[in-house]
Amino acid sequence: MHTSITLPEAFFLPLGDDAYQPTEATIGPWSVESQHGGPPIALLAQALRRFPSEFGLDIARITFEILGPVPVEPCELRVRVLRPGRRIELIQGEMLVRGKPVLLAHAWRVERKPESAVAVADPFAVPPLPEAQAQVFFHGVDYFPYADALEWRFADGSFREPGPATVWARPRIPLVAGQPTDGIETLLLILDSANGISAELDIRHWTFVPVDLTLNMHRHPTGEWFGMSARTIIDPGGIGTVTTAVFDRDGALGRSLHTLFVRKK
Repeated sequence: MHTSITLPEAFFLPLGDDAYQPTEATIGPWSVESQHGGPPIALLAQALRRFPSEFGLDIARITFEILGPVPVEPCELRVRVLRPGRRIELIQGEMLVRGKPVLLAHAWRVERKPESAVAVADPFAVPPLPEAQAQVFFHGVDYFPYADALEWRFADGSFREPGPATVWARPRIPLVAGQPTDGIETLLLILDSANGISAELDIRHWTFVPVDLTLNMHRHPTGEWFGMSARTIIDPGGIGTVTTAVFDRDGALGRSLHTLFVRKK
């Protein structure tokens, strides 16, 4: 039987000087010593979004390389410019634990100028936000603090049904204690679970771990609720992909892609 945790103040507590302490809410389903990918990815995204842009450029794409399990230990963030520009710029972020990089990110920032292009609409049909649902997670997973720290409402599928799924979600606590959480961070906090909601294999017998996450956005995410419609594909050689349409209450806003390492436990 799943036992819900008492929610902490936030996913992370600020320690000063770009350092943070993860709380219990960051823990994923694989190990009590490792964070779910969503919280640390969202935290690094926050550092990238806040990094000063002289020309007011917007993040259009972020790619995260997950260099290994992210421990539930204090971390530091670093951001620098790799390719400066007035209209297009590439920045890089790192998360370090005990001085060792555990996450690497690259973000393209692009000029957004009104009336500079002909609009082409995304054809993805956003499902209505369902009514509140019972929070039910994977079979055999009794301790999943990260999942407890969000509210999930499935429009199609569930954590316990194999195959593609569509879900709305929102965090129950802030990303960082005492700080507002922007739409990009909230979306990424949720998005790393796309492989979980669309899992084709039983988590009790299989490992299907993302090694990366790429998010492309044609507009900035806004609001409290964010959604994803995800599908997992797995090759017999043990490599998988997860493709996801992402959206908010205003409509579709982009796509994401995971690469999976898949093995029998």
